[in-house]
This record gives sequence, structure tokens and C-alpha cells, in this order.
Amino acid sequence: MFLGTHSPRLDEKGRLFLPAKYREELSGGLVITKGQERCLYVFPMAEFQRITEALRTAPVTAKAVRDYSRVFFASASDEVPDKQGRITIPAALRNYAALTRDCAVIGANTRLEIWDSQAWDTYLEQQEQQFSDLSEEVLPGVL
Repeated sequence: MFLGTHSPRLDEKGRLFLPAKYREELSGGLVITKGQERCLYVFPMAEFQRITEALRTAPVTAKAVRDYSRVFFASASDEVPDKQGRITIPAALRNYAALTRDCAVIGANTRLEIWDSQAWDTYLEQQEQQFSDLSEEVLPGVL
């Protein structure tokens, strides 16, 4: 499970240090792809394979499945962190998420998300009241 918010910086070669607490889990490989709201999703290889299987069994006759799969897989890049725990984020994905230097890497349960730090701050500010309002609807009887 991925938790927390981390603030790494991209270097001039488009590399990013993974949060130290997740390096071992991701050391065998990961997949980076486009996420919603102009962030990047980072999946451990096993989780990406689980999602791949779910999409494989989804009906290809459904336009939404085709559209989602095309963007999801066409933008995906498999990476193996280097010995220092860095991954290279391909230029097309950096452009999609508007990553320049300061980033926010957030834990999102089964994946990490990489955001431009200012975009993350803006998103979080806009969502905090909704987060409070939705707790009863999203997790009825839990919180």
C-alpha cells in the first residue's frame, strides 16, 4: 500500500528519486502511464499486470474500454529504478503532467501518482471540502 506525500525534484535528465520507503517494492520494475487530472500513475509490475488482465477481459466492443485502453497502454513506459532509486520519466509523460522540477509523489493505495507540485497543491485545495462532504457517500458507515 502506498501512502503519504513526498517532494522529490526532477533532474536535468528527467530522472526522479522514488521515495526511499518504496524503493524495495519497486526495485523489480514498474510502469508509468498517464493518469487522470494530468498526473502520472506509477504501478508496481504486479499491479499493472492485474489491471492489464482486467482490461483484457473487458468487452472490446465497448467504446469506453477501447478508448481507455488505447491511451493507458500507448502512454505506458516500463522502467527499472537505478541503483540510487531513480527512474527516468519519458519526455512525453513529463509534458503530459507538466513536470518541470518540483514534484509531488503521492501514495494512492495501489499506486503512486506523480504531480507537478503546484498542480497538486491546487488540486488538493479544490478537493478538500469535497473530501469532507463525500466521506459519508464513499465510505458509508466506516468513518
